[in-house]
Amino acid sequence: MINHSGDFDVSYEGKAVIVSLSGEIDHHNAATLRTGIDKLIYEKRPPKLVLDLENIAFMDSSGLGLIMGRYSLVRELGGELSVRNPNEGVLKICKLAGMERMIRIEKKK
Repeated sequence: MINHSGDFDVSYEGKAVIVSLSGEIDHHNAATLRTGIDKLIYEKRPPKLVLDLENIAFMDSSGLGLIMGRYSLVRELGGELSVRNPNEGVLKICKLAGMERMIRIEKKK
């Protein structure tokens, strides 16, 4: 089941909530994404939230902030967050920031 929330798609794998993002994550849209994802987190309180970045073409530091903020929120509520399918450019940014030391990065299935 996939629900489209305007800026991202939501699907479910067992108790995990999968948020599939597309396009770019930059200072122009990070706040809108943050608001929508936070609303979803508070409504569903998932034990696991997966941010699927397979269709992200570009991400800057605003994207890192988006991911780290959702990581903090999900952990605060007792859940875990992982990032799935980042492309090479996004993965490089995540690794440079040291994000993989805190957040699980999942490869394509």
